[in-house]
Amino acid sequence: IIKSNIMNSKTRSILSISMLLLILTGIFIYNNIYNKPFVDISESKPNISIESNELVDSFSNNENEANAKYLEQIIQVQGSITEITSGKNGNSIITLGNDNTIGNVTCYISSEESLKTNNLKIGQHINIKGICTGYLMDVVLVKCVIIE
Repeated sequence: IIKSNIMNSKTRSILSISMLLLILTGIFIYNNIYNKPFVDISESKPNISIESNELVDSFSNNENEANAKYLEQIIQVQGSITEITSGKNGNSIITLGNDNTIGNVTCYISSEESLKTNNLKIGQHINIKGICTGYLMDVVLVKCVIIE
């Protein structure tokens, strides 16, 4: 009987320590992932500067390699506007590309920058800077700002 009580208290101690470590790990992950500092794209230097067609070709040729190179990077992309649409909350979406490419670059313009889209025209060559979030038939950039 005494041995089983000792085992039970050891087991409880191990379980308590494991639970505490699990909770502390969760708190650490939450603080480091979900509380990332705000990145001001307009003030940040781009990690990569590239033509929209080259960016699309990189993803369509080898998506894994392109993800390793471009994902979560601040990218300045140059290209011709093929479409300008309004998104949620008054944000604008600018699509860059041409008829010769399989996909396009879809740029989700930040709400502060959306007013600048009023002066843009289809076919106009433009520079946009944003964060690459991946490839879903088009390369997606978010938090974009228009470079003048």
